[in-house]
Amino acid sequence: MKKRREKGLSMKKKALFIVLLIPVAVVVFTLTAIIWVSYTNPDLIRKSANTLIQDRHSGMSIPEEYIPIYKDAAEMYGIPWTLLAAHHRIETRFSTMDPLLSPVGAEGHMQFMPCTFVGWTYPGCSGLGQGDIPEEDKTNPEVIKQYGGYGVDANGDGIADPYDLEDAMHSAAKYLANSGAAGGDYEKAIFSYNHSEKYVQDVLQFFDEFELYRIEAEAGQ
Repeated sequence: MKKRREKGLSMKKKALFIVLLIPVAVVVFTLTAIIWVSYTNPDLIRKSANTLIQDRHSGMSIPEEYIPIYKDAAEMYGIPWTLLAAHHRIETRFSTMDPLLSPVGAEGHMQFMPCTFVGWTYPGCSGLGQGDIPEEDKTNPEVIKQYGGYGVDANGDGIADPYDLEDAMHSAAKYLANSGAAGGDYEKAIFSYNHSEKYVQDVLQFFDEFELYRIEAEAGQ
């Protein structure tokens, strides 16, 4: 009887040992797989890390197709493209806001008030800047030039349209550059875009995150 009991205990110990060994084996296998993938395909690991940096902090990735537009506008006006991306994220969540029109009348991908886009010297521009501007004047580059607005016809189609992504990004880049960003005073430029300390901090948070993304992406090239 004693031998039978000892044999039973020995079998239980062996079973417990096997149960404990399984998760250890799984961990070892997983680590081995990660090391092998990183050795054979370092670009895959690098891309995954970049995605985690974006998603972990903001919950949204920078749309890859927008980056060339940011870069083109930023280069034209001498500001970081990541600053434009940060504004775009805050203003319309990368243009996923529907409609692209705020309750106070800010329009398009980068939420310009009509009087800022066309120019504050346009007749009737006051207050928050909604103005009473006919649509044909609101997107007319010559009218915008006459009244000192920030609207830009970036794609050369004869229309400066806040609802066109290229036009909107170039317009925002022009505004930020003229407000201090071209000289590196980002806080001043952001505050000029929207007179709110919280807005400044929100934009700066995403700006820092996207700068980290840019640095890591460029290091991986």
